[in-house]
Amino acid sequence: MSLETTKTKAKSIFKKTLWILFITALLCGVTYYFYRTYTLSEGTRTGMLFKISRKGKIFKTYEGQIQLAGATMMSKQSIWEFSVTNPKTYNDLQTLEGKNVRLHYKEVVDAFPWQGETNYLVYDVNEVR
Repeated sequence: MSLETTKTKAKSIFKKTLWILFITALLCGVTYYFYRTYTLSEGTRTGMLFKISRKGKIFKTYEGQIQLAGATMMSKQSIWEFSVTNPKTYNDLQTLEGKNVRLHYKEVVDAFPWQGETNYLVYDVNEVR
């Protein structure tokens, strides 16, 4: 076996290994993304919106809190924290602060940092009269 054929075989094995590593990393990345954004549940929550803000050190996200309907006193159990993904929904929430609202949300397995601080992502809001 000559040196040239050995070099050619080594180069071929190296290229195949690189392709296998690249495809494996790509598949792992896509799987991880779909795992983190998998929707566990969807629903609505109703209550009085008393806080909505834009905050964050690296990723600026929209965060809010409502006092759930039916709760007579404000306590840790009666407050529901959520994140808002859409700037339009955030603007709608700002105009409804202090009013009763119905929030449409989806709960994800583990939200990315740029989606919000909670796993509850609100995508629509309606005022409850």
